[in-house]
Amino acid sequence: MSGGSTRGLIAKIALLGFVAAIAVAMAIPLIAGEEWVLLGIVVLATIAIFIVYLQPRHIPIKYIVPGTIFLIAFQVIPVVATIAVSFTNFGDGHRGSKGDAITAIETASVQQVPGSTEYVLTIATTGDPATGPITFLLYDPETKAVQKGDGAGLTPCADCTTSAVGKVTGAPGLTTLNLAQAAARSADVTGMSVPTEGGAIKASGLSKAYEGKATSSYDAACDCITDSSTGTVYTADDEQGLFVNTQSDTVLAQGWMVTVGLANYVRSFADTSVSGAFLGILGWNFAFAILSVLTTFFAGLLVAIALNSPRLKALRFYRVLIVLPYAMPSFAMLLVWRDMFNTDFGLINTLTGQSINWFGGVWTARFAILLVQFWLGYPYMFLVSLGALQSIPKDMTEAAAVDGARPFQAFRAVVFPLLLVAVAPLLISSFAYNFNNFNVIQFTTAGAPFPPDNPKAGGTDLLVSYVYRLAFAEGGAQYGFAAAVSVLIFLIVATVSLIGFRRTAALEEINR
Repeated sequence: MSGGSTRGLIAKIALLGFVAAIAVAMAIPLIAGEEWVLLGIVVLATIAIFIVYLQPRHIPIKYIVPGTIFLIAFQVIPVVATIAVSFTNFGDGHRGSKGDAITAIETASVQQVPGSTEYVLTIATTGDPATGPITFLLYDPETKAVQKGDGAGLTPCADCTTSAVGKVTGAPGLTTLNLAQAAARSADVTGMSVPTEGGAIKASGLSKAYEGKATSSYDAACDCITDSSTGTVYTADDEQGLFVNTQSDTVLAQGWMVTVGLANYVRSFADTSVSGAFLGILGWNFAFAILSVLTTFFAGLLVAIALNSPRLKALRFYRVLIVLPYAMPSFAMLLVWRDMFNTDFGLINTLTGQSINWFGGVWTARFAILLVQFWLGYPYMFLVSLGALQSIPKDMTEAAAVDGARPFQAFRAVVFPLLLVAVAPLLISSFAYNFNNFNVIQFTTAGAPFPPDNPKAGGTDLLVSYVYRLAFAEGGAQYGFAAAVSVLIFLIVATVSLIGFRRTAALEEINR
């Protein structure tokens, strides 16, 4: 066996071993969660990969499989998941199952009653003190025993060591938090509940905890939750995924995820608070994307034509200077430009001697954003145009000159059509990128200015920033609604791109 084939065999064994390790890592949680369908897919995919790559012959599918896997993992699955979520009410208050909602409602209603057990509390975490999941270490002064408490319940902690006052000083696998660290996690500590048979254990400050009883209880017979402190009954509404009191028309905050059909799509057009400004934002969105592409392309093309001449000295210096904005982190440059447009101390007003409130008016704010995007985008178009120009054979322009064409005529009739064939797909992708250019809006104007009658729809909002504000910025996250509008945006961009690619194919036919 030659050295090359030996190295190839070793590489194949290593890669297949890596695939097997990934499959095992995916299978373990799927088995624990009893996700048998997904487990079957993982097993079949792993077997198929082994069969393909253990073949001694060089078959084309060996080269197709990796790309197909990445396509499914990073394109197909996210798109399918987004579409699936768009038909649900998934979001804050509607994340888990109905059973999870019942447990959350009952544990949240826990109140201390006379004679309930009180514990000495030590806060601990299984990871980083600032972000890791919280665990309660509970010392019972009567039994002298220590227990660990989390969302799953109580477990004994025989190996825990305590001080004379009952504070836990050591717990295997856990990091105990000092007072300052625990105070920084006070919101997590307050919201923590450890379920027990009689109710739940909740923190009372940072050093004490109590076992209380729930004032809200679920009755499966009526499929309802009763608040014993007020006598109010909340009946399950499986269409909304909420417990509702029909008499007072109130609901409990905690719900569960249900399928709502086309409700999210209907809301996009029927809800006046959403659809009222939709058409105006859509028009500005198209204008922003088209103007960004056209201005940056023609500016980049002109610079590329100028710097494509071999007679120009210091070509490398000029090219590096032009590409410099493209090489800088865009989010940092957006923040710099935002400060440059500041009314009081911005560089632009200082140099021009003006006091224009750039972000205070709709059209001045839009002009400022287009200027920022122009500065960020034309270096990319310069690189694209320069590469396309250098790929066009010079004998074609020379032949046009021999036929009597002037330089501009040769460029218009020969060079520019050939250039469009090369760059048209990139212009379409640039349009799609700018249509969803969230960063340039969020880091400069954040959608402002806002009209007095609608604080949700700003004068510079694109659809993507408008949807972000509707779905996440107010009233908690509404992932189902955000997914529905994302699908609508995808359909708009896909339609425009399809038309553009058909025009590109027409250009290729003309230039054959």
